[in-house]
Amino acid sequence: MTAIRRQDRAGYLFLLPWFGGMLFMIVPFFASLYLAFTDYDLLTAPTWAGLDNFRRMFDDAKLHQSLKVTITYTVVSVPLSLIVALAVAMVLDRGVRGLAIYRSVYYLPSLLAGSVAIVMLWRYIFGYNGIVNDFLAWFGIQGPGWASDPRYALSTLILLHVWTFGSPMVIFLAGLRQIPAMYYEAASMDGASGWRQFRSITLPLLSPIIFFNLVQALIASFQTFTQGYVISNGTGGPGESTLFYNLYLYQKGFAEFDMGYASAMAWLLLVIIAGFTAVNFLAARFWVFYDN
Repeated sequence: MTAIRRQDRAGYLFLLPWFGGMLFMIVPFFASLYLAFTDYDLLTAPTWAGLDNFRRMFDDAKLHQSLKVTITYTVVSVPLSLIVALAVAMVLDRGVRGLAIYRSVYYLPSLLAGSVAIVMLWRYIFGYNGIVNDFLAWFGIQGPGWASDPRYALSTLILLHVWTFGSPMVIFLAGLRQIPAMYYEAASMDGASGWRQFRSITLPLLSPIIFFNLVQALIASFQTFTQGYVISNGTGGPGESTLFYNLYLYQKGFAEFDMGYASAMAWLLLVIIAGFTAVNFLAARFWVFYDN
């Protein structure tokens, strides 16, 4: 019993940093809930406004555009990045020499993609005089300014997101290593093709990992901010084509000092993310398989 108590004390000791961090989250959490029902400009005391901030959302065209941009970005980039991550993980799982090096190289972009430097580099690569257009010029093609054209600006950011497949790839690789080889051996003896083995063995046994990566990627994509801010210089342009929801929230809260409305937007985002996550958990019953 004494040993158990000592283990409990050690556990709580390791949890102390987390409990300390929660204190810095609880106060802003409830403060933003209160501010969502007020008019607050950061300079004067907030005044109660009731549901006015939420009613404004129905007539806010920029809010609707930011939701459209964010949902489009999420729906396109998340599946693509997971497909690429799984494909690369399967290649590395075949026993590539120098696996640790390849794993680190592929994982590195996921650490850097949210940085300002990488997004600025991306804006240069897809600029009018960027590397992409220099490559196309070899074939006599003059490309547009991809990052500054409203038709392609969001696509360049989707491509940036797909390029950062390293984090889910490492998790997929760990999951692939847990699948017993005897299943594949038995399937090969029965004459199953590689595609049939992938469909009947790899995907079902890897489905919990796919589900985990999917939920994580969805939440992260809805919180996208830096990419849209840097590539558009904070405007969400060109033509509001990169006006992510978090970028518009930032504009309302810290550029226009409409913090009450920004707080209401933050709570709407929480509801949207919770809704998408709940749908995924409900749908998981039909395609996620566990050992038990």
